[in-house]
Amino acid sequence: MIIRQSAFAGSERMLKGGLHCHTTRSDGKGTPEEVIRLHYENGYDFMTLTDHFIYNYKNYAPEIPITIIPGVELGGMVERDHGFRTFHSVCIGPNNETNGFAQDEKIPSADQLSPNKIVKDQYEYQPYLDMIHEKNNLTIYCHPEWSSTPARYFENMKGNFAMEIWNTGCVQVYDIDKDAAYWDEVLGQGKRIWGVASDDGHKMEQHCGGWVMVRAENNVDAILAALERGDFYSSCGPKIYDFYVEDGVAHVKCDPSCMVKFHADRHPSVCVRGEGLTEAECKIGEGYYYVRASITDAQGRKAWTNPIFLD
Repeated sequence: MIIRQSAFAGSERMLKGGLHCHTTRSDGKGTPEEVIRLHYENGYDFMTLTDHFIYNYKNYAPEIPITIIPGVELGGMVERDHGFRTFHSVCIGPNNETNGFAQDEKIPSADQLSPNKIVKDQYEYQPYLDMIHEKNNLTIYCHPEWSSTPARYFENMKGNFAMEIWNTGCVQVYDIDKDAAYWDEVLGQGKRIWGVASDDGHKMEQHCGGWVMVRAENNVDAILAALERGDFYSSCGPKIYDFYVEDGVAHVKCDPSCMVKFHADRHPSVCVRGEGLTEAECKIGEGYYYVRASITDAQGRKAWTNPIFLD
């Protein structure tokens, strides 16, 4: 019996996409036109402009044939009197009347809506997430290390389809949020959540460092549906061509790499090392809930599959 991760099961081509970037519409350094052109020049098929608290549908460089996913970044302060913590959510939604947010709509932060002007914890943040989901937007939990939120601070949020496992801006500035922080801790509890690589680009050099590769037709609805299903992998460079489990053995095929690591809810992870690896396999133990793979190439660039759930 073969269980194939859904990113590698369809016939559509893989689309390269950016899910988290900023422009001069909030606190980014590049104009929307500049940021869109930069992504297109780097081979992106789709992207979303997620400026803080101001929603966007618009392609500001209409001559550029790139699909714009409507989106915004929202959030709020947490436990302000007990050290810096914050919850940030990237929101992406449809490009039609079913989206409850309007172009240029300014959306309050979670703490502004709270009676106490502070969000105490993930449970007080949940109504804010519920509001976003009711407006037909998907949510990604952002940069958990930068937010000073170990898994116990966000693991019981409901409705996030994904969490950031790589964030280029955080990597460049703080050397954090660079390799799936806390993802296995959440997955190991039986929760199903996908992992995305993104940029959170503010400076121009922070763009185009991490992306998702989505198997879908190139339109907003198809891309959103594929993301929600997990029909994608994430990368900072290497390509992954297949990931499946057959008769209790996990297999991955990828660009030449120096290490393939298999992660599961029982540790330690299994590492396969070798120069120019293009295939690797790992026997899965009894009772394992899921398995995922990560790839590291000779330049240190990484790629990550989404998990295969084995129950």
